Amino acid sequence: MKAIAVLGTGYVGLVTGVCLSDIGHYVTCVDIDKQKVEKMKQGISPIYEPGLDELMKKNIERGRLHFTTSHQEAFRDAEVIYIAVGTPQSEDGSADLRFVEQAAKDIATYIERDGVIVVTKSTVPVGTNEKIRTWIKQHLTKDIRFHIVSNPEFLREGSAIYDTFHGDRIVIGADDEWAASVIEEINKPFGIPIFHTGIHSAEMIKYASNAFLATKISFINEIANICEKVGANVEDVAYGMGLDTRIGPQFLRAGIGYGGSCFPKDTKALVQIAGDVDHQFELLQAVIKVNNKQQVKLVEKARNRFGSLRGKKVALLGLAFKPNTDDIREAASIVIARELLKDGALVAAYDPVAVENAKRVIGDGIMYASSVEEALTDADLAMIVTEWEEIKQTPLNLYTKWMKTPVLFDGRNCYSLEEVRKHLIEYHSVGRESVLTNMVSI
Repeated sequence: MKAIAVLGTGYVGLVTGVCLSDIGHYVTCVDIDKQKVEKMKQGISPIYEPGLDELMKKNIERGRLHFTTSHQEAFRDAEVIYIAVGTPQSEDGSADLRFVEQAAKDIATYIERDGVIVVTKSTVPVGTNEKIRTWIKQHLTKDIRFHIVSNPEFLREGSAIYDTFHGDRIVIGADDEWAASVIEEINKPFGIPIFHTGIHSAEMIKYASNAFLATKISFINEIANICEKVGANVEDVAYGMGLDTRIGPQFLRAGIGYGGSCFPKDTKALVQIAGDVDHQFELLQAVIKVNNKQQVKLVEKARNRFGSLRGKKVALLGLAFKPNTDDIREAASIVIARELLKDGALVAAYDPVAVENAKRVIGDGIMYASSVEEALTDADLAMIVTEWEEIKQTPLNLYTKWMKTPVLFDGRNCYSLEEVRKHLIEYHSVGRESVLTNMVSI
């Protein structure tokens, strides 16, 4: 059992701290937001993540999980300090390291234990851990030795708890065998394969992994666009491709592109990293361009179908960038809502958990419904943007019942074409033929 401090209680920091406490470590999470800390002390998570609140409360009651605004309190006995602060995107696409630099300064100011290990969980460009080492050295107030380790996270929002306990690998990048062995020992209870490498390689593994997954998504979306033109079914194509073990079925679901806090930011950052060493990452630039175009596909289909969307009521089903999260960062819903408003449409949006976050980004130019029924009532057309289970399970006959004209644009291919053909609904999806046999007049 180790005494651990986690700097930052955003998505990565909070999940990391809670899960480390659950496997037996004594964890103190630090955040400068007093109100947020008070809520977390009560076991109330500031983010929506299935199972997180329950795990927080359990380990608070055990006495293994604590929250504070005091760096001095958190670092006093800490043997290991995790940096898990945000690295938002700068205007040029690079990662903004202001919060990481501040974290390094705080560590330098308040650490008291000789030989403390500083572990970077935040997604940072190659070379950042060396900068962290330098920043700490520059601001140390005592003659204290410390070690630097890169330990990137590979969590999916909406299933982060599961991923922590059932991940594919844990990557430990270090130039010090002792520090690496300590971090391995900390993580052993997870029972996940551990891979040791150098610090720079660990930093690159995170970016390369996300960039490759984003590439698979953009690739299958381009295939889907071709399928629509040649009369193929992208789901059959993806399944046939996925049977090849060299390709695999993961991330071959056609739709309206990727979003969230990782893929958009990390792909752009890797393009910037490549540019900094005079390498033009043309493949990844194309991936980003394809994704940007894919996010407006539903609006383009609607324009082609209706001619003008002015005055049309559009039901927007789903706002979060994916199910089981309230995160709308880089979500397709943002682009779609703005395009619809630009076209003069009246937008009624529904999401089970992401409405408050959406209001802060999209604003009050659209109406926020409290249910699927409210969003669909008297709508001229509907768009499925996020494949929430509640939305996927909405019977197709209810679209016919509630909508003014049941025309559905399904951006996540939630319904089978066989099922659609049983209903009086016009249906357009991604990479599959449209069902027009029951075509509704405009």
